[in-house]
Amino acid sequence: MKAFIVAVICAAAIGVGAFYVLHAQQETVDVAFSTSGARVGDPGHNLVGIN
Repeated sequence: MKAFIVAVICAAAIGVGAFYVLHAQQETVDVAFSTSGARVGDPGHNLVGIN
């Protein structure tokens, strides 16, 4: 029983840690795909970005 409780706590800690790591690395689509070949202008007019 003790091993199961430790496993549940570890799984929860890994899940919370992964959430914060992935949330910190997330970019909006207008930043992630802003290469020279992508035509992403003002994000307010083509349905991408913060709005």
